[in-house]
Amino acid sequence: MHYTESNLIEIQNKINNKIKNLGLSGYSPKIIAVSKTFPQQDILPLLNYGHIDFGENKVQEALKKWQDIKKNYKKINLHLLGKLQTNKVKYAVDIFDYVHSLDNLKLANKLAEQIHKKNKNIKIFIQINLGGEQQKSGIEPSKFESFYKVCCSLNLKIVGTMCIPPENESPSFYFKKLSELNQKIGLKEISMGMTNDYLQAINYGATFLRIGTGIFGKRFS
Repeated sequence: MHYTESNLIEIQNKINNKIKNLGLSGYSPKIIAVSKTFPQQDILPLLNYGHIDFGENKVQEALKKWQDIKKNYKKINLHLLGKLQTNKVKYAVDIFDYVHSLDNLKLANKLAEQIHKKNKNIKIFIQINLGGEQQKSGIEPSKFESFYKVCCSLNLKIVGTMCIPPENESPSFYFKKLSELNQKIGLKEISMGMTNDYLQAINYGATFLRIGTGIFGKRFS
């Protein structure tokens, strides 16, 4: 068994135990294997194991890496996790099934234009900047509801919200806040939790866990 496969199984077991301890039934968050910077040879064992959700940060890297793979593995869901520039939207729409980083009106308009032009069914998360960090993307929490309504008017398929909590702070506060925002609008999906805090994210109903290092190991680029 390849180490990426065994790492994934170990994480899934931890998730299952956590859910059992919480006494939750019918709750099964999906693991996005964040494969950014890792080559196809590291991804193939997971594909052959049957894993279908993968995450990339950059459009160009995803195009080079995943076009051929997606032809051979039809059930893959490819998630764009990094910031999306408007000039890359037409390429992103060709390769990704989910976009987790919608964070401004200009991008929303461009996504709507390209999705409808190419007749794609792309599921979208609105990224929320819960910590008010200038260096991070995301909609201000106070503007989330009005932004969501605009996205709906553009016929974008908004399925949930996404956040990246501030570093060196307890993520639980931000996970709780995102969960409350999500519930207020009535969205089903929440993209939160990474290698160091995914078990905490489960406490607040995360439905997509973005795990890279825990599966693939440390990145060197």
